[in-house]
Amino acid sequence: MHLDPLAIITAFGLIFLAELPDKTMFASLAMGTRMKPLYVWFGTSAAFIVHVAIAVGAGSLLGLLPDWIVKVVSALLFAFGAFMLLRGGDDDDDDEAGAKTVTGFWPVFGTAFMAVFISEWGDLTQITTANLAATNGTWSTAIGSAAALMSVSALALVAGRFIAKRVPLKTVQRIGGACMLLLAVWTVVEIFV
Repeated sequence: MHLDPLAIITAFGLIFLAELPDKTMFASLAMGTRMKPLYVWFGTSAAFIVHVAIAVGAGSLLGLLPDWIVKVVSALLFAFGAFMLLRGGDDDDDDEAGAKTVTGFWPVFGTAFMAVFISEWGDLTQITTANLAATNGTWSTAIGSAAALMSVSALALVAGRFIAKRVPLKTVQRIGGACMLLLAVWTVVEIFV
């Protein structure tokens, strides 16, 4: 197992910025207001770890293809990610399905796990994780991506209200989109270098 610190930092930074304005951050915040935050975090973290494992596995399969094909696919996925973040849609509104309080570790864990597990299928962060795993290594990408997703969930639970009032999420989206666009260009350049 070879760990590349730069790949870990890259995965962490990209996934963190992509997930910060995502619906799961708002779901974590909403669940944290009605349920014990630590239990919510355990549930969301477990769901994120499962999704990272699936994404890294898919990325490893991509890594078996010829290098130039992987780079073209990676560039397209980064460009798609940039488009999704920069398009400026407001489809990540917080949908709360009632204000019923759930108590106890397993009910809260299960609720948080299922909410994230179902909503993250085909999500931008899952696609980006697969893309990074194909080009930057599986373990480094898995560690960076999982840490980023779990950090965003913790941030939403601990400081979500502060962030929502002080930092415009559009700004975070634009920074994340610009980073992904730069990575798309960089990947295309690597094809010819």
